[in-house]
Amino acid sequence: MTVKVIVTDMDGTFLDDAKKYDRARFMAQYQELKKRDIEFVVASGNQYYQLISFFPELKDEISFVAENGALVFEHGEQIFHGELTRHESQIVIGELLKDKQLNFVACGLQSAYISENAPDTFVALMSKHYHRLKPVKDYHDINDVLFKFSLNLADQQIPMVIDKLHTALDGIMKPVTSGFGFIDLIIPGLHKANGISRLLKRWNLSPQNVVAIGDSGNDAEMLKMARYSFAMDNAADNIKALSRYATDDNNHQGALNVIQAVLDKTAPFNE
Repeated sequence: MTVKVIVTDMDGTFLDDAKKYDRARFMAQYQELKKRDIEFVVASGNQYYQLISFFPELKDEISFVAENGALVFEHGEQIFHGELTRHESQIVIGELLKDKQLNFVACGLQSAYISENAPDTFVALMSKHYHRLKPVKDYHDINDVLFKFSLNLADQQIPMVIDKLHTALDGIMKPVTSGFGFIDLIIPGLHKANGISRLLKRWNLSPQNVVAIGDSGNDAEMLKMARYSFAMDNAADNIKALSRYATDDNNHQGALNVIQAVLDKTAPFNE
């Protein structure tokens, strides 16, 4: 089956630990992808405004499945956004505020929002992932379409918090891990695979045409969907188990090496 779409996660996948990638190598690869009519898609839990900062010259040519699938852009045009009802968002905010130690960001269409009382370290961390980040006095007063919440905590706390939120917010939001201490609360069904499916429908393509590359829990659905699923060498064990293929870690250009294999038609793309 011909590869027509390459989808990559960003943190821990396309980006190295310093949040960089080999721009010269990728830009050369991208020109080749363009010649062959292969679409390049970024699929990340991060904010759209943060993601386009990595591809300023290509932001209107490539596509983005941002916020774990809650916001989809095709070639610079927004084609979909998820939406919690006001009632649902108030329930989620109320639940998160019960734990005074829990710091979180509410993610919306216009901006992401953070408590003006949040610790400086948390604000600094979230500013890297959310380039539009507004401080608010009260989360309940946010006037925006909300579709995701993002938390960051110590790794040992994650399983307990996920279990708790899974029960408390059942049917409203689903907690998923995205690595590096992050838990994202997503609208059930609005994962990366859902966003990718919206693009495939517009392009009259199927998952059989897709290469997907990832490393964390929030990549699971897109890796299960894609014909050519690649787990990074630094990926979580469960992600390696459900992926068909493997590549190098994120500090050794694993994602770019997969793109090169597509272009060179080397295994597994030489069928």
